[in-house]
Amino acid sequence: MVRPYGVKGPKRKKRDEKYDTEEDEAQKSKKFEQQNDNDDDDNGGEDEEKLQGEVEEMEGIPIMPSDLKAKKPGVIFVLENASLEVAKVGKTYQILNSDDHANFLRKNKKNPADYRPDIVYQALLSILDSPLNKAGMLQTVYVKTDKGVLFEVKRHVRIPRTYKRFAGIMLQLLQKLSITAVGKREKLLRVIKNPVTQYLPVNSRKIGFSYSSEKLVKMSKYAATVDDDVNLVFVVGAMAHGKINCDYIDDFIAISGYPMSAAWCIARICEALSDKWNVL
Repeated sequence: MVRPYGVKGPKRKKRDEKYDTEEDEAQKSKKFEQQNDNDDDDNGGEDEEKLQGEVEEMEGIPIMPSDLKAKKPGVIFVLENASLEVAKVGKTYQILNSDDHANFLRKNKKNPADYRPDIVYQALLSILDSPLNKAGMLQTVYVKTDKGVLFEVKRHVRIPRTYKRFAGIMLQLLQKLSITAVGKREKLLRVIKNPVTQYLPVNSRKIGFSYSSEKLVKMSKYAATVDDDVNLVFVVGAMAHGKINCDYIDDFIAISGYPMSAAWCIARICEALSDKWNVL
């Protein structure tokens, strides 16, 4: 009896984990430029329908009601150096974080301690869930990643309650460049062109926060000295460690003698402004 032999097929290639290749970045940059061109076109109906279809992939980006009946003083938050980096891990793209991708990051000679997307998540929750926002006194929020990607978060967005879902929305935002409201065409989150200064009001005071600043102040007293006709822009670092380095900041202050998280810093700011504007 002749022993049968199987026919050899092509060898299977070893699966490698890819880490943000230059080709991926080039494709994202090209797509970003095309998207911005479409936004400038008033007759881009087909593109709007396409974006509407893309949003259905993520269920429910609800709109949070706020009191916008009267014209009131406003505040803008800018979150700098947010750790929101997309990489292909295995067969899927994911937002890198120190808990789930520690081995992957070490393999690619990256420090896991630098990958903390939970910081910007907590900061956004602190801003958007504040009574200050619900009273209609928040204008908008801008987030700039440590890779230089800038996006806007509308004040009436309701951020997901769980980090896993938040990471999924951030992944979709960075890949598709915008997310619209459920059942509507309003863009609640969208990637925009740098620099952030072109979106800030002319009559604004840009205040940065750093524990290393020699100007230690009590936030409530500092806020009381600013006139109501001046737009306040607060620039807060959304990274694990280090200091924000922005040339557009007018004043660097410290509001505690101890290092604080971004979320706790924002909570102090919102509380001081709530006292200033009698928001209960």
